[in-house]
Amino acid sequence: MGLFSLAAFYTTVNHIKDLPMHGGREVAFVGRSNAGKSSAINTLANHVRLAYTSKTPGRTQHLNYFSLGNDGYIVDLPGYGYAKVPPEAKRHWEALLSTYLQKREELSGLIVIMDIRRPLLELDETMLDWFATTGKPVHILLTKSDKLSRQQSTLTLMKVKAYLAENYPQCSVQLFSSLKKQGLEEAEAVIAGWLKADVVAEDETAEE
Repeated sequence: MGLFSLAAFYTTVNHIKDLPMHGGREVAFVGRSNAGKSSAINTLANHVRLAYTSKTPGRTQHLNYFSLGNDGYIVDLPGYGYAKVPPEAKRHWEALLSTYLQKREELSGLIVIMDIRRPLLELDETMLDWFATTGKPVHILLTKSDKLSRQQSTLTLMKVKAYLAENYPQCSVQLFSSLKKQGLEEAEAVIAGWLKADVVAEDETAEE
């Protein structure tokens, strides 16, 4: 059974004070609005509507938790970079995101969703700069890779890898396509590694 085989909705959070005290570990998904974040979560879970997808970018307005079983959780974060979000909602999201990403001890790592046709835009780099201070790992999914030819997608991946190696060494990256179901095993392995590494570390500490 895969990591996401037991994925199920757990809770939704709109205020930091309501973050669940579940005793487990979390991996968060974030990205520009309309980059394919909800589709990526649904594809990994093999569940058509686990995470809500919409033709209107910016519909994810809360921190949506999904349980993976065995004290593992994924968290679907609000998308960023969508201009039509009301200013008051935008300010609330930014405060919620900043506090969660920089202060949440249970957070093991961050999955950043980028459309392969428009990777590493200014807001994406701002997010990477901002999260880098935590020292936690980042894995980038270059989504919608089916929109490019194999040669184009491979070239884009190589360019992004080179840029990350020089500027964001804490980041790894891969190709991903929800439509073609490409990159699922690689993404799942990264997430499982983060969650399992925390469990192993806790067990070793307990033994000492």
